[in-house]
Amino acid sequence: MDNVLAFGAASSQAGRVDALFVVIAVIGGFFFFLTQGILIYFAVKYRRRLPDRDNVTPSITGNPLLEFLWILIPSLVVVAIFYYGWRVYADQRVYVAGATEVHVNARQWMYEIKYPDGRTAINEIRVPAGKPVKFILSAADVLHGFYLPEFRVKMDMIPGRVTTLWVQPDRPGSYQIYCTVYCGTGHSNMLARLIVMPPREYAGWVEQGGREGGEAGAKEPLHERGERVVKGAGCLSCHAVEGKEKIGPNFRGLYGSKVPLEGGTSVTADEEYFRESIVDPGAKVVKGYPNVMPTFKTSMPPDDVRAAVEYLKTLK
Repeated sequence: MDNVLAFGAASSQAGRVDALFVVIAVIGGFFFFLTQGILIYFAVKYRRRLPDRDNVTPSITGNPLLEFLWILIPSLVVVAIFYYGWRVYADQRVYVAGATEVHVNARQWMYEIKYPDGRTAINEIRVPAGKPVKFILSAADVLHGFYLPEFRVKMDMIPGRVTTLWVQPDRPGSYQIYCTVYCGTGHSNMLARLIVMPPREYAGWVEQGGREGGEAGAKEPLHERGERVVKGAGCLSCHAVEGKEKIGPNFRGLYGSKVPLEGGTSVTADEEYFRESIVDPGAKVVKGYPNVMPTFKTSMPPDDVRAAVEYLKTLK
């Protein structure tokens, strides 16, 4: 049963969870149709007819054997479902030895990633296929969630506590990570990606320092790459480009404008201002906006910072 409903499942864990749901659905469906069928049969058989002394429903006071069986059988079925469910749950909570540990810290409204070798990232986790990964989860501000639908796993991320979750990705691909706990106005935009790579491709990515490379990346216009960086880093969860104002200043028309700062001073939004706001957002806080932006000094490579600045310059 472990491979039932394997479509859409990205790990052996997901197949076992799907199998558990199938078992519960089949058992529930069987007893539903059994009880409803008996109910309809009795309703028809013992329906009220015209007064007839020879057609009187017999008085049945009880049947001890039948009563014993309809208590025993459902109880055994429930215990069996509990045992099966517990085994699936326990296997998801017992971590595989040698799993790669990846630290994930959630904050409004992004996921900060730290790899064992010290590399960092925002909203993107890359792992090799076929090897177990243990996520060590924390939250910096409010409750968040870490949910991987294709892996059928989910864990809360709680301020002041560390929670853990492990998966063994079997199928290369890109999988969406969702926050499942309402965490504020940017909750719906709090998304990340788990990218499962073939082992050889992953090793090459690590050798490059955890950065995208290749001829295609070299030919990509800098501002287009910057747009990918800005979207991937979760910047648009707090900063609007179009439409309603969000928790941070609007990006549209920002370049070249005068920006009022806390303390009564102002600054021109030039390239250096953009760069400093990314790596040290607390250096110049815009008047009327909270100082809640995290620094990207270690999580965003200088080339990505430069690309993001070029993209922001195009938003006139």
